[in-house]
Amino acid sequence: MSHDPSYVQLDPPGGVPVKAWVRGVPLEDEARKQLENVARLPFVGPWVAVMPDVHWGIGATVGSVIPTRGAIVPAAVGVDIGCGMMAVRTSLAARQLPDDLHPMRTAIERTVPHGRTDDGGANDRGAWRTLPDPVVDAWKALEPRFDVIRAKHRRVGRGNTANHLGTLGTGNHFLEVCLDEADQVWFLLHSGSRGVGNRIGTYFIERAREALAGRDASLADRDLAWFDEGTPLFVDYVEAVSWAQDFAMANRRLMMQSVVDAVRRVPGLPPFEAFLEAVNCHHNYVRREHHFGEDLLVTRKGAVRAGLGELGIIPGSMGARSFIVRGKGNPDAFESCSHGAGRAMSRNAAKRKYTVEDHAAATAHVECRKDRDVVDETPMAYKDIDAVMAAQADLVEVVHTLRQVVCVKG
Repeated sequence: MSHDPSYVQLDPPGGVPVKAWVRGVPLEDEARKQLENVARLPFVGPWVAVMPDVHWGIGATVGSVIPTRGAIVPAAVGVDIGCGMMAVRTSLAARQLPDDLHPMRTAIERTVPHGRTDDGGANDRGAWRTLPDPVVDAWKALEPRFDVIRAKHRRVGRGNTANHLGTLGTGNHFLEVCLDEADQVWFLLHSGSRGVGNRIGTYFIERAREALAGRDASLADRDLAWFDEGTPLFVDYVEAVSWAQDFAMANRRLMMQSVVDAVRRVPGLPPFEAFLEAVNCHHNYVRREHHFGEDLLVTRKGAVRAGLGELGIIPGSMGARSFIVRGKGNPDAFESCSHGAGRAMSRNAAKRKYTVEDHAAATAHVECRKDRDVVDETPMAYKDIDAVMAAQADLVEVVHTLRQVVCVKG
């Protein structure tokens, strides 16, 4: 292991280097092994970059940036294709907010479908029963390309599509009202391509495993099965993943407009403007980029593009701060940064270790749910966001620091 002033370098035998921005933050053994397996893939390189929110993930390590030549690994993108963040600054000031923020939270919860009930069936509260006009219009723009995809791969068309557009989902997805360092009000949200993206990801991960079996190749982790560029499945996956990423972008835009509309209906608030400064960025996705003189397929699994001058969002946990950042375009990191604080423990471990009372104390300053079903998202389950930010000081600069006052979880 060699050292650089900004990152730690791992040199796995038989693999390309792994450059990890993990100074001052933990790198668990399971994540290290997973990264070494990725680094040994024959088409990965010139190296793998690792962000300070790194932790073990299903398929590939969360917080990794994986450049590939002539191949693509569906499980490295994962099943929450296009998952990402959107932030909007408003003209509202903190002093204009009511003392009691509960009505604001309930207004958002009534307006944006969130969570999951009825096992995702007809009565699922997390899906639309009647599509609002903006959702109808957005789906009309997306549907023709999806029809082409599902005509070739029928399984991806069996399930929710338009009725998930403009909805939040579950898990670590959230909607927030925040205050910046000047006490201006922001809206922040985190979501992706919902059920249809999950089906696309799951389906193509399975197809990649089948293709690997037919190739008589061996892998340390069969989740790292890939498609070779130029094959029909490679072409179809790129088409499908690009569509899912566009669905995710549209999903966030529609939800953000719903949040703005909901808050505007809260009694006692003055009229306000929104979209004065908006950011909408993926952190689970793949795209073609040019680095070090060659064209690469860059997969960011829990990482945000941070090109020179580009704005991004790095959220903390429910009780910590979030950051609007500007990229420094660091070439060693393939112009990337972390996508959040990163989990310090699994969801089950958090539920075993912490009580509802622990969670309520940690989120005392936030209007949010304080029940057993959200303890796995408690702030203590995540890494220290300040340490994460310090570890990537050469990747981004902080433009705004946001603190939550309202949080809606799925």
